[in-house]
Amino acid sequence: MTGRPHIGRRRFNLGLAAAAGGLAAWPRLAGAAPGVTRSHGLTLGDTLKYGPGFRHLEFVDPDAPKGGTLRLAGFGGFDSFNPFIIKGEPPDSIGLLFEGLTVSVNDDMLSQYGLVAGSVEVPDDLSWVVYTLRPEARFHDGTPVMPEDVIWSLNALREKGQPLYRFYYGNIARAEKTGTHGVKFIFRGARNRELPQIIGEIPVLSRAYWETRSFENTTLEPPLGSGPYRVADFQPPRFVVYERVADWWGRDLPVNRGRYNYDRIRIDFFRDQEVMLEAFKAHVYDFRAENSSKRWATQYEFPARRSGKVRVEAIPEARPVGMQCFAFNLRRAKFRDRALRWALNHAFDFEWTNRNLFYGQYKRNDSYFANTELAARALPSRDELALLEPWRGKVPDEAFATVYQPPATDGSGDNRSNLIKAQRMLLAAGYRIVGNRLIDPAGGRPVEIEFLLVSPDFERIVTPLIRNLRRLGVTGRVRVVDTAQYQNRVRDFDYDMIVASFGQSLSPGNEQRNYWSSGTADRPGSRNLIGIKDPAIDALVEAIIAAPDRASLIAATRALDRVLLWHHFVIPNWYIDKDRLAWWDRFGIPKVLPKYGVDLYAWWIDPEKDRALEAGETPR
Repeated sequence: MTGRPHIGRRRFNLGLAAAAGGLAAWPRLAGAAPGVTRSHGLTLGDTLKYGPGFRHLEFVDPDAPKGGTLRLAGFGGFDSFNPFIIKGEPPDSIGLLFEGLTVSVNDDMLSQYGLVAGSVEVPDDLSWVVYTLRPEARFHDGTPVMPEDVIWSLNALREKGQPLYRFYYGNIARAEKTGTHGVKFIFRGARNRELPQIIGEIPVLSRAYWETRSFENTTLEPPLGSGPYRVADFQPPRFVVYERVADWWGRDLPVNRGRYNYDRIRIDFFRDQEVMLEAFKAHVYDFRAENSSKRWATQYEFPARRSGKVRVEAIPEARPVGMQCFAFNLRRAKFRDRALRWALNHAFDFEWTNRNLFYGQYKRNDSYFANTELAARALPSRDELALLEPWRGKVPDEAFATVYQPPATDGSGDNRSNLIKAQRMLLAAGYRIVGNRLIDPAGGRPVEIEFLLVSPDFERIVTPLIRNLRRLGVTGRVRVVDTAQYQNRVRDFDYDMIVASFGQSLSPGNEQRNYWSSGTADRPGSRNLIGIKDPAIDALVEAIIAAPDRASLIAATRALDRVLLWHHFVIPNWYIDKDRLAWWDRFGIPKVLPKYGVDLYAWWIDPEKDRALEAGETPR
């Protein structure tokens, strides 16, 4: 799960900080003016993994055969093909229709490589960026992708798109055409190393197509794109079929060679996870990423697996995992008390949950930037303290001198010790127990919590937590709603607590405003799900965005991490550093798998394996 804006095929990673030492990390191409770097890509690390002359990605087979139909499953349904607005529910993988100026790859997450744009130019002072479009770039109707399309896309997304676009692109003063194929973006505000790479991930839309339609409305007209696939067939909310564009302009680019090998991709939608799994066992679809530890541990022994027709593997990956949690909604007055939030943290027994419900598969989430070097896992450094000191007395004292650890147990199920601690905290904060109910000192009302869920899978996890809350005098209940109702209630912040996920990249940046900044707390559809309004947190977010180098970025991110943690805005959940995958053995798979997760579009249908499965045989 990621908090970045995405449209199905590709996460639009909007974090950037160049390596310490500046633009020298970007390989320079000929033709740039003095003081300007011209390159085929941008990186956040020491160097781009792939140099200017690379022919294909390391984790593909450039000669992979094309053909066949990939069958997938989605949960819920869809009612719109417009993934850029707050209204409607787009189908999975709708991003296959669209392209950005650049693209990220699964073995070099700190970098972006030219896609619609063939090159990028950045001055040393980072006051602007120019992306030069490839003359061969085409929309599916054959019309060329022009600078006017890029400029229109930026303006439409900022003015009519999801609220997050206004924050990501807020530091762009203007965009203008330069030359025949160039687009220049001029920046405002402080020097920001993030902005050039943010620009590259703007999805490029056809101005001519959208100017005759209402961009701000949902639609079931398959939109015009420039990507590897187009919509071929659909029946909302049941299924959608994408077909590969035979004359796709980008098929021979180095970042695309050996990818997008399926002629068609069909996605059938289900409203029940158990039914979805049974459909996989019956080979209604081909590939499944499992997100339930219980199903993974108990429901993957079936005849097709035992015979070898289905392969099941937990594949290690190194992606940043961010924070999954039970999130308090601070817009509810009862949750504005930090003491209450910390006390309720003690009611969640992760160790027992992991042992008895998750079959020991998970690790505890103890950072908003888990599984990265950005996590605050030690006492604050000198650089961190310099950022925190101006806010002493306005952020929790523990942020200066204590490493955060969530409450822990021995896993036996006896959580009495933590509940006693929680009760003492509550009594010290002025709460009272009246008739076995916890009474709020501010309003004199019983403390009650509704957990809003969209997946019934979480009921078995929340129920033990509710039992422990009851021992503290807190009344808890679960409400499971359908996807559309859940989306609407979350958009309008109409909940007490939800299961939230704040996805992160290896280089956080502007997207942090959408998660934590005061300006997003009251904006419907923002990712500030907690409702945080805190000037210290605002300042730390801006320090991340303005970080001049990698070391400064790490310090600012760790400072933010520890302040968020010690505010106890959430009850941290768990994470896993493996992808739990199952697939029918009809695929060819490259010899090298990328570090940051499997790229299914680098696989292909193996004709011999496919024939064996169709004949009821086990592929060799």
